[in-house]
Amino acid sequence: MDKIYIETSGCSLNQSDSEVMAGLLEKAGFKIVDNADDGDLVIINTCTVKGPTENSFWKRLDELKGSKKVIVSGCIAQTEPSKLEGLSLIGPYQINRIVEVVEETLNDNVVSLLVKEKNERLNLPKIRKNKAVEIIPICAGCLGDPCAYCKVKEARGDLMSYDKDAIVSQVMKARAAGVKEIWLTAQDTGCYGKDIGMDLVKLLKNVLLVEGDFKVRVGMMNPNFVLEMLDELIEVFKHDKIFKFLHIPIQSGNNEILKRMRRKYSVEDFTKIVARFRAEIPDIVIATDIICGFPGETKEQFMDSVELVRKITPDVLNRSRFWARPGTEAEKMDGQIHGKETKKRSQFLTEVFSNVSLMRNERWIGWEGPIIIDEKGKDGMIGRNFAYKSVMVDGEYELGETVKVKVVKAKTFNLRAEVR
Repeated sequence: MDKIYIETSGCSLNQSDSEVMAGLLEKAGFKIVDNADDGDLVIINTCTVKGPTENSFWKRLDELKGSKKVIVSGCIAQTEPSKLEGLSLIGPYQINRIVEVVEETLNDNVVSLLVKEKNERLNLPKIRKNKAVEIIPICAGCLGDPCAYCKVKEARGDLMSYDKDAIVSQVMKARAAGVKEIWLTAQDTGCYGKDIGMDLVKLLKNVLLVEGDFKVRVGMMNPNFVLEMLDELIEVFKHDKIFKFLHIPIQSGNNEILKRMRRKYSVEDFTKIVARFRAEIPDIVIATDIICGFPGETKEQFMDSVELVRKITPDVLNRSRFWARPGTEAEKMDGQIHGKETKKRSQFLTEVFSNVSLMRNERWIGWEGPIIIDEKGKDGMIGRNFAYKSVMVDGEYELGETVKVKVVKAKTFNLRAEVR
């Protein structure tokens, strides 16, 4: 029995792809192992969003080449095949064919499957990394022209939404297997269905008809699409089965920079959405993203982002320094900012947000209610409450177990609770 190790970086889409590849390989008679040393072959499922992540991949590839047979999958395989000559490659649209790629590679043949076509993607065998969580891609790619800094469009392509009934069927199978958290994920969940006469709200309403005790986490959606369905989306988010968690990226607090980024919304659009959700669902957790040091961003424009964070006080802030991705419009823009300055800005924003985060978390002290245990941390078990807040408790619990707790302490990035 040949042994396969799968190494994954990047987003939940990549994690889902790896789970499916593992399931297909196990069904075909391969053994999935937990570390590279035990593997006869290593699949590296890659991410191309940020420079450091891609750099780590090239370093890792050098470590493995010569000692292991390697297949490169994911976004780097799709976007940089010329740099990967001599290696088997499989792109995001071909993961249903991973078995044949592995078989050929083990027989010393090089295979490259990178065609972007609508292959079967849902309801395939899988091995969940976390038995409490089911990650379901609802669509691939995105709509319109790519953002100026984005390389993912090159890898994932134009919008390709998956069938509503296939998504609901996978939810039902996950529930039958005891899964407690359903993550609906995509490059942008907000544009789901626009190519097939559907939309996200209709999909959610169908998912929520599935019987059982579970919660749905809706993945990132861009503000311009949220605006198109704002009233309906708020109403469906009030449902008990949906985590009160909204991931809506702003990327910059300055409209001129948003235009340079080719983002299709304004700061005012973003703040309107946040205000409406908080007015209707006061305990909702808001997550957003900001890029520090986009080409041409002045210090004053960066401070607009800082002031926006202070104003809207998000619960989660994904901060990143600008990295010029090869082949993107932003790579060639005037006004490139030195790495020392982008690092300085990112550190300053981190300091500001740390205070904001602690303040937001202190609001939860005294809260009592159930959490779903979905992770084992270094200092205890981690669960999620109805708003997807990270709550840490002492003791040993099964993943997926529901525990009643009382929050007794707020830390910068999570809550501490006692079991009731």
